[in-house]
Amino acid sequence: MKIVIIGDKGQLGTDCRTLLSEDHEVMGCDFPHIDIGSRSSVDAFFHDIHPDIIINCAAFTAVDICETELQLSWQVNAQGPKYLAKAGRRLGCKLIHISTDYIFDGFRPAPTPYLESDPANPISQYGKSKLAGEEAVQQYAGDHIILRTAWLYSLSGPNFLKTMLKLAVTRPEQELKVVNDQYGALTWSRTLTEQIRRILDTDINGIVHATSEGHSSWYEGARYFLDAMGVPYKMRPCTSSEYPTPAARPANSILENKVLKDAGLSIFTNWQEDIDIFVADNKEQLLAEALENRKNNPLTGN
Repeated sequence: MKIVIIGDKGQLGTDCRTLLSEDHEVMGCDFPHIDIGSRSSVDAFFHDIHPDIIINCAAFTAVDICETELQLSWQVNAQGPKYLAKAGRRLGCKLIHISTDYIFDGFRPAPTPYLESDPANPISQYGKSKLAGEEAVQQYAGDHIILRTAWLYSLSGPNFLKTMLKLAVTRPEQELKVVNDQYGALTWSRTLTEQIRRILDTDINGIVHATSEGHSSWYEGARYFLDAMGVPYKMRPCTSSEYPTPAARPANSILENKVLKDAGLSIFTNWQEDIDIFVADNKEQLLAEALENRKNNPLTGN
């Protein structure tokens, strides 16, 4: 199949471009080659390109900045999926749109998960803009999948686990304060990409949850990862109120992959298993990157 990956420089986009190229004809693109928030840019890009599948990994994901940069966040997260949905319908191709746990309020007591059928109620501008993007895809796309995921990490790009490792390596004497009352499932973008590959040739459609099995708090996840990496660290748990942010975060981001499981298509395993493999495959590179940061910034580690 001919697949176009929008946002191929991000965590998931990078893995999709690399892994899906093994079996398919893949074209990756990102800003400024395409600006999904501009209808003219989207139409121009697809003028001579006729893919079988569009995978939209592009998003404005700076959650706190979304609270003030409303126009930009809504342009990318809401208008962008609308323009891609219309292009996909015109071209007669499937759109796989990546969405987020932030469309839920997280008020449900953990560990009860959210199902695909549960009503959305975002509590941040990021979540609201992403929900608007979902609604645009549902309204304007033909064949489509809205793939909700959460707590992504990978070897490429910045993410929570790599930030924890950088802090532990560059400031081993500093006690890290990590939130312990928000729950979700750390999800490896490589496994998510393999899940996408698994469903490409199926007739599954609509809203689909796709995260690792099990759950942890950010604190528990960070400790498990750093222990697996074998680096010394000091860490203590804190509450969300002790670590205030401009945007509200869902306290419960646990998603149940019910649609995938009911269809017999889920490949996800427990989040700890994926972290063990992630560390085994990439430990040297992860440490080298963190140590290079310390070498370049010996005083601050920034």
